[in-house]
Amino acid sequence: MGILTYKGAAAVGKYKERDELEVEVSDPRRLTEMLSRLDFIPTFRYEKYRTEYRRAGEAGSTMLDETPIGVYLELEGAQAWIDRSARRLGFAESDYCTASYGSLYGDYCQKHGLPVTHMTFTG
Repeated sequence: MGILTYKGAAAVGKYKERDELEVEVSDPRRLTEMLSRLDFIPTFRYEKYRTEYRRAGEAGSTMLDETPIGVYLELEGAQAWIDRSARRLGFAESDYCTASYGSLYGDYCQKHGLPVTHMTFTG
């Protein structure tokens, strides 16, 4: 089982906001074959282990992402909820980051003198 996500253009400021549409995919390998036949080619692959957390009665989600380049915490919800949750977790607004994993990985590779390939745990 997998999930195909469409992400619209991001409006970036203190927060990243964009439209997202998701659909469950019962056969990810078949979807890969379909995309290939439509002349789509893979350009960036990344892996992460995600653990999702929620507080009872709250509308936001907290996601802990373990990646090959570090651990990241994503807060998703209304802006007031994000600010309140960040403070509760000990973060200041100066800690906020709206960069994509592709951008973070590119910066990491440049800093460490590595070629930019795919962000996977196996290298």
